[in-house]
Amino acid sequence: MRRTVNVLLLLLAFIIATNAAAQTKFDTHDFSGIWGRFGSRAAETGVLFGGGCQECGDPGFGVNVPPLTPEGKAKFDANKPAYGRAVGSPVLPNEPFGRHRSVMSAQSNDPTMQCEPSGAPRIVLSTYFSPMEWVWGQDRVLQHFEWTNEWREIWIDGRQLPKEPDINRWYGFSVGRWDGDTFVVNSFGYDDRTWIDHFGFPHSDQMRLEERYKKIAPDKIELTMTIDDPKIYMKPYMSDRKVFRKLSKDEAVIDGWQQLTDDRCVPAEEFDFNKTVRDPAAGITH
Repeated sequence: MRRTVNVLLLLLAFIIATNAAAQTKFDTHDFSGIWGRFGSRAAETGVLFGGGCQECGDPGFGVNVPPLTPEGKAKFDANKPAYGRAVGSPVLPNEPFGRHRSVMSAQSNDPTMQCEPSGAPRIVLSTYFSPMEWVWGQDRVLQHFEWTNEWREIWIDGRQLPKEPDINRWYGFSVGRWDGDTFVVNSFGYDDRTWIDHFGFPHSDQMRLEERYKKIAPDKIELTMTIDDPKIYMKPYMSDRKVFRKLSKDEAVIDGWQQLTDDRCVPAEEFDFNKTVRDPAAGITH
């Protein structure tokens, strides 16, 4: 009898171990689906699922900002963000100094408030409040962002980045490749009117961006980014670690099917919002 019990226990342990192993196996190259960096708050730490804190919002590109060049400092000072803490507010630990430059929205010169494209990496960072979708083809990968309904092409057909583009682009020229289980995206040729993030950190037309995406669980992808832009920063600017969570089908279903919403920036609507909300809030009348 005892021997039978022992055999049953061993069999049960084997089944449990087998099921656990099956659950830990996943395709590290499968990024399909809808992903976001938002989620429930972790009450014990005050940290949001994708980063940030309960009362200060998303941390942007990264806390460890390199020293700015004179040109970089001039561009940084000229950018007036409406996101973050007010100008002159105290700097808290583990916060980028750019968070403390917020002005009233009507006084901001954030280009996205005029419906200009976010550019990269800023559109990638929008995933702290709005999801994105990966769409894989034979020769390219598409990143589809719900925020402003933007599509970004990443070519995987072996082509090289242009050395000196004739015309820079809002989302640059991007190529991707696999480095083991990490999908590496390199891009160049960006229009320098975009900001790196919502705190107004600038870049030049010489910015090179590298993104490294790695699937670390069936429903999680981590991302680290590096900006190399010697015209603006005295050394490479490395991002904080970002973690994306795959949305379940229930979370992604809208109007009966799984999709992203058509959340475009419509100039007429944006300008009307500026006139009726942002301007009055700053005491500006028309």
